[in-house]
Amino acid sequence: MDGDTLYSIGELARRTGLAVKTIRFYSDRGIVVPADRTDAGYRRYAPDAVARLALVRTLRELGLGLDMIRRVVDQELSLGEVAAEHAAALDVQIGVLRLRRAVLSVAAEREPTQEEMELMHQLATLSAAERRRLIDGFLDAVFEGLHRGGGPQHAAARRSMTPELPDSPTDEQVRAWVELAELSLDPDFRASVRRLTEEHAAGLPDGAPTPPRPDIVAVVRDLAGPALADGISPESPEADPVVAALTAHCALAPDRPDDAEPHQWLLHRLEAASDPRRDHYLRLLALINDWPPPERLAPVIDWSVTALRIRSAR
Repeated sequence: MDGDTLYSIGELARRTGLAVKTIRFYSDRGIVVPADRTDAGYRRYAPDAVARLALVRTLRELGLGLDMIRRVVDQELSLGEVAAEHAAALDVQIGVLRLRRAVLSVAAEREPTQEEMELMHQLATLSAAERRRLIDGFLDAVFEGLHRGGGPQHAAARRSMTPELPDSPTDEQVRAWVELAELSLDPDFRASVRRLTEEHAAGLPDGAPTPPRPDIVAVVRDLAGPALADGISPESPEADPVVAALTAHCALAPDRPDDAEPHQWLLHRLEAASDPRRDHYLRLLALINDWPPPERLAPVIDWSVTALRIRSAR
């Protein structure tokens, strides 16, 4: 077909698959300009209008606005420049959609009140600085006053409980952040972690706190964990040697007061540590920070508490 051929708007519609109304709209906006008009005023388009409209359709499907499309087809902007700008805009939109999805996913599980829904939305849209202030408030409530002058141990303890949401988080990380932030704002959870940290810090020479996973819990994990894994019931006689080993270890614990009976002291410490929300916090923390999943300690703590209570009542 030679360069003198002109297309009617109907022929252009057949060649491009676009509706006549759509082509007329683009033409009125100056994106596809007629090369000529008939004596009766009908528009006629040059052959390059076919390629031009194909580009327009592609850019529209990618979400570009008409003004930017006009600048592209008029070669005021290169396709590379437009693609980079539009990709950056899409990154922002994707981030917003992830936040919305996280809030809606949590809401779908809980059926929250209007106030709870608003809180979840606010938590999801905090800036990095605002997230840091929120977590600092939680960690201050847990650790403040339990150390003397700070120091590496105190700093390490705070780091071990600090979530760091990456710049480009996954959907799961965003959702975990919303849940963790909610948990950190719970006054009862703050008080529970504070009590646990106070008890563990009380026996340390410098008063420096450690994360709320005290050494005694690690001992319980090592001694009672195998019994739990083997299916031994805490009520059964087979659990007696485990309880005896736990009590013997606690008798030598440096942070146990001299007047505290080992069996009761251990029971008290484990009851304080049995809050399942602590495991949940640590699981969310690991997900946000991309750490290996932490070991769940609640089952072995519950097993030990039951075993200790039964033998206290005998």
